[in-house]
Amino acid sequence: MAKKKAPYFDDFVEMMEVSIQAAGFLQATLLDFDPVELEEKCEEMHEIENKGDYLKHEMMNRLLKEFITPIDREDIVAMAGGLDDITDKIEDVLLRLRMYNITEIPEAAKTYADIIARACEKLGEAMKEFSNFRKSTTLQGLIIEINSIEEEGDRLYVETVSGLFREEKNPIAITAWSKLFDLMEDCCDCCEHVADVIEVTMMKNS
Repeated sequence: MAKKKAPYFDDFVEMMEVSIQAAGFLQATLLDFDPVELEEKCEEMHEIENKGDYLKHEMMNRLLKEFITPIDREDIVAMAGGLDDITDKIEDVLLRLRMYNITEIPEAAKTYADIIARACEKLGEAMKEFSNFRKSTTLQGLIIEINSIEEEGDRLYVETVSGLFREEKNPIAITAWSKLFDLMEDCCDCCEHVADVIEVTMMKNS
């Protein structure tokens, strides 16, 4: 028997799957980095980002026509926007690598990509549980885990950027990588923001 479709909640899951795909693509690109392939990688990432945009637009078009929704309309809009932001920020990291003509990836950036991928995977688990938020025994714990991963990213950000300004002698490298780590932190912040939207929705409907 086919699983009954959960309006909007299934859309959130699909959008989150796009973010997970984008995070995995960034992770793989940084792990096996080749600057010669960066233009092609950016094009591939843009195709992933376009899938997320399409899903968001489809959901918003449906929301304009429907009067009854499972949760408040503003929460649906906030969730869709937050999920779209995750994928956009991940794409921005790759675009900046190309714009800044980056030729080598430091270990800290690879570690940060791993943190982003973990945050997205954990948020994907939360999104699959979201439709059952009134009865779920695991959703609150997943939100706490996402917050913990974001804090891990914050610590890495502070350590890495302070190290850049302390040890790096090339001012161009300092500027480029400090901005890149800003963006990577934004990716984790966006995941935490979506987790916050889930938590607010739970409180409003409990």
